[in-house]
Amino acid sequence: MATYKKDITSIDNIEVVFLKNEDYDDIRNAMIEAYSNMPETYWKEHHIKTLVRLFPEGQVGIKVNNELAGCALSIIIDDTRFDEKHTYEEITGGYTFNTHTAKGNKLYGIDIFIRPKFRGLRLGRRLYDYRKELCEKLNLKGIVFGGRIPNYHQYGSQMTPRQYIDKVKKKEIHDPVLDFQMSNDFHPVRILKGYLRGDKESQEYAVLLEWDNVYYEKKRNKAAIKKSVVRLGLIQWQMRLYKNLEEVMQQAEYFIDAVSGYKSDFALFPEFFNAPLMSEYNHLSEAEAIRKLAGYTEAFVRRFSKLAISYNINIITGSMPEIVNNNLYNVGFLCKRDGGVERYEKLHITPDEAKVWGMQGGNKIQSFKTDCGKVGILICYDVEFPEVSRILANEGIDILFVPFLTDTQNGYARVRNCAHARAIENECYVAIAGCVGNLPKVHNMDIQYAQSVVFTPCDFAFPTNGIKAEATPNTEMILIADVDIDLLRELNQFGSVRNLRDRRKDVYNVHVVR
Repeated sequence: MATYKKDITSIDNIEVVFLKNEDYDDIRNAMIEAYSNMPETYWKEHHIKTLVRLFPEGQVGIKVNNELAGCALSIIIDDTRFDEKHTYEEITGGYTFNTHTAKGNKLYGIDIFIRPKFRGLRLGRRLYDYRKELCEKLNLKGIVFGGRIPNYHQYGSQMTPRQYIDKVKKKEIHDPVLDFQMSNDFHPVRILKGYLRGDKESQEYAVLLEWDNVYYEKKRNKAAIKKSVVRLGLIQWQMRLYKNLEEVMQQAEYFIDAVSGYKSDFALFPEFFNAPLMSEYNHLSEAEAIRKLAGYTEAFVRRFSKLAISYNINIITGSMPEIVNNNLYNVGFLCKRDGGVERYEKLHITPDEAKVWGMQGGNKIQSFKTDCGKVGILICYDVEFPEVSRILANEGIDILFVPFLTDTQNGYARVRNCAHARAIENECYVAIAGCVGNLPKVHNMDIQYAQSVVFTPCDFAFPTNGIKAEATPNTEMILIADVDIDLLRELNQFGSVRNLRDRRKDVYNVHVVR
């Protein structure tokens, strides 16, 4: 698989954009690169202009640092008008696209391609996700298109297309197109013979692939609705000795890969998950050792930002030490899947952090905008101070993330109970993730106790005990949970109690001291 030629950490922004007529030169060049094995296979300028005019929402590109990396072209069809075994030329109306109709029932994928140097960043998945959202928005039955089988020419003399597809399904044969489509929830419907003229690799065969819109409602025009369900991936991290940063990141990537495989929107790591690296400096004092650990922080952020992009997931890095102007802070980073990186600080330092490490508290309180709405992040002890989360609630957060590190069950109980209270009083979801296990050869980090949990408000739309999901105590594992943001909106308006709306602002209020 080809990879992005530049350093992936240089990516500042990834965005999906609507294609315009003036983008044609970039589109043409991208197609020439993407279809280098099929010379002269690119859309002419009048084709792009027609598509943009007929169906502007269906023609999108994806840009990396403002450079066009790929495109997805679509039309809407009435599938009852076409034979089950149509050709590409027939479905496009002889490349005039007069088959497009706003009254149709399915989105038909005309083309999708990614330039070789941008492959490996899962950009194609983002374009398909856009198509799915568009399909839901327009209340269409599903997405359909003819998928090439470019590796079939290697097996054409040995098996039929159907046999080939069966072996691809069983992972006995790799086909780059079919494997990708089926991993994106598309299923084969039928084989199309003579689909794309001149496609020697597929021997002019194609597979009609379809994705079903489970939210489709017959005879109803749906308004544009943002998907409300957000999937959280909490990583309950086992403390163990690591030789170097590379070993820590190998373990971190394993968990990111796992939660991303379940299509999680967020991956949450615990506070000081990288503490095992202090074992190398165990001959030093605790204060000196943690300052040595702070030397790894910049490298960790670069690596996590890269993983956020390549795995298409927002990563909350827990926390790690950082030195600013010779002062030691407990900080973390929100590495967004669009390439952005945001920093947050632990405001309240525990007596032990101050006494043993000489750590200082931060001064910044802020919420963060993500592609899944506004979120807040508080590090461990901070969640025990209700004023902070109330300020974040005033800024409109839907989810509060709390990476923590506690050594005893007493300490864990404080974090857990306070986190649950924050969910109730602020009408939001609260996700906590901690470290477990023992860590020899690192002073002041001997034992850890944790049970990661996703808390909800306590009302009829939520679990009766206010617990959406919880991990096994003191065991390394991941916890996957879906949270429905729309339920928070309903709670705010129609809940049995309305904690946010019923506040007596005429008597008291909470604000940030600037």
